[in-house]
Amino acid sequence: MKIAVEGCGHGELDKIYETIQFLEQKEGIKVDLLLCCGDFQSVRNESDLECMAVPKKYRTMNTFYKYYSGEKTAPILTIFIGGNHEASNYLAELPYGGWVCPNIYYMGYASVLNYGGIRIGGMSGIFKGRDYRKGHYEKPPYSQDTMRSAYHIRNLEVFRLQQIKQHMDIMMSHDWPKGVYRHGDKESLIRRKQFLREEVNSNSLGSGPTEEVLTAMKPSYWFSAHLHVKFAALVQHKEGDNGERKQTKFLALDKCLPRRDFLQVVDIPHKTEPPFELSYDAEWFAILKETNNLLDTTPDLKHMPAQFFSDRWDYSVTMEQISAVKSAFDDDLKVPMNFRKTVPAFDPAKPIRNAQQPNMCINPQTRELCTKLGITDPCVILSSSNRASFGGNQGDVSIGEDEDDPTYTSFMLDSSAANPAEISLDDDDEDSGAEDKPKEDSDATQNRTRLSLSLPPVKGGESSSSSGDQPFGDADSPLKSISFPDPPGELTTSTPLVPRGVIKRRNLDAYTSSQDEEVTSEDQGSSEVDSSSEPLNKEVVQGSGPGRHMKIKRRNQAIYTADDDDE
Repeated sequence: MKIAVEGCGHGELDKIYETIQFLEQKEGIKVDLLLCCGDFQSVRNESDLECMAVPKKYRTMNTFYKYYSGEKTAPILTIFIGGNHEASNYLAELPYGGWVCPNIYYMGYASVLNYGGIRIGGMSGIFKGRDYRKGHYEKPPYSQDTMRSAYHIRNLEVFRLQQIKQHMDIMMSHDWPKGVYRHGDKESLIRRKQFLREEVNSNSLGSGPTEEVLTAMKPSYWFSAHLHVKFAALVQHKEGDNGERKQTKFLALDKCLPRRDFLQVVDIPHKTEPPFELSYDAEWFAILKETNNLLDTTPDLKHMPAQFFSDRWDYSVTMEQISAVKSAFDDDLKVPMNFRKTVPAFDPAKPIRNAQQPNMCINPQTRELCTKLGITDPCVILSSSNRASFGGNQGDVSIGEDEDDPTYTSFMLDSSAANPAEISLDDDDEDSGAEDKPKEDSDATQNRTRLSLSLPPVKGGESSSSSGDQPFGDADSPLKSISFPDPPGELTTSTPLVPRGVIKRRNLDAYTSSQDEEVTSEDQGSSEVDSSSEPLNKEVVQGSGPGRHMKIKRRNQAIYTADDDDE
């Protein structure tokens, strides 16, 4: 099975699908599945934009709303996790996962799915110590603080993932497991992302809880994004009780921009015959049911059960519990195609000015899943306090069923008030890749100039292979054929995308096939990191003018530090 892996999506679905389609035509392959490692930005309308934690000048509608409205249909089954730039109000409707539109599935706070017999796990969000032990208490309309804490991972999801005993083929997280850079070409990473040097040297780069999941789960593959750089590593785990020593092939990818390594196709043997079906995972559902009493929807600190401190600390499930889950679903764990619109989609002909954040909505998909599995829907608990928290006669909750539902407009609340103790989104740019965004101001509800796919000719056509102990290789052409130790065969693209109309000076080398980046002798000795992930001329990406240095954003200086852990 050929699985395309995308780094940060940033709402550019059209360009991602166009890139995959070009790759299929060029290489004569068929991609079966697309995995996106966060910052997907499933923005349906102007109100969703108000719930996305980015400066207002970067709040653009992009293209997801076309897939939500039905104007377009995703050509490939797409599964994604949440990052730190999302329409958090929409994802909050699906805490255990669900369809955000036809053929595009969100994995919730954490989840496990099966596709073609391949077991795929995912954990949404990024780590922040001060919120890690809190419950999922955030609900729209958000304050400046909860708009960010909503995407911080919690110890409950980490604890649940640690209960998994059956083998995991693929695991996804937005931020990297802590210390994973030690298993790859660390020096090359620092050369390309110099602002990471201090965190690498202090061993503070990455998420500690995510590292715990990696150590406990030992999946065959682990895919991440977040830092906007391609990086590969081969993690050798300690020998298990049965004498087996497993390894995990780690790959982080960039965001969807010209001359960036944002997409890679891996070939993983499937365990069932086509046509493949997306199914729930029985062990994961049994764990959700068994740990339902640990769910918390308050900002209070809560510790997970631990050995020597709790009467019960092992919540792994038995085969009898797994069989009970299968029986509850009549031995049919296929994910139902039960997507339903809960709000109207963006209408370019009728943009809404001064849109405000909506109230929380109970999604029918979540309601049906929780009822069938016998677990708690956190949205129902949170919605019960809407009237008390925000006052007025706006009702308790919106239960969306149709895009024309009149209740949608009745739950618009005034979000103009801001906590004076919080930092304004306009003043605190949390996007580590914001320097790549256009700087001109524009209306937040209008699409920017769209980018269309136009690829330079592929040079040569030869394939390069990595050595037996390298997880990912390197090649010079825009489409690279790379071999895994086991299984073989995958394709990578750092597809340049050409704007319609004028090609700006900074993009010129992205479309000239003769200007391939040179590789130093040190880089040639490593097949783990793609040397073409940054142009040779740094001014092309970082701006013009001699002596320009990379700006180290405040958010990047301590993105994962735990100095602000629970006070």
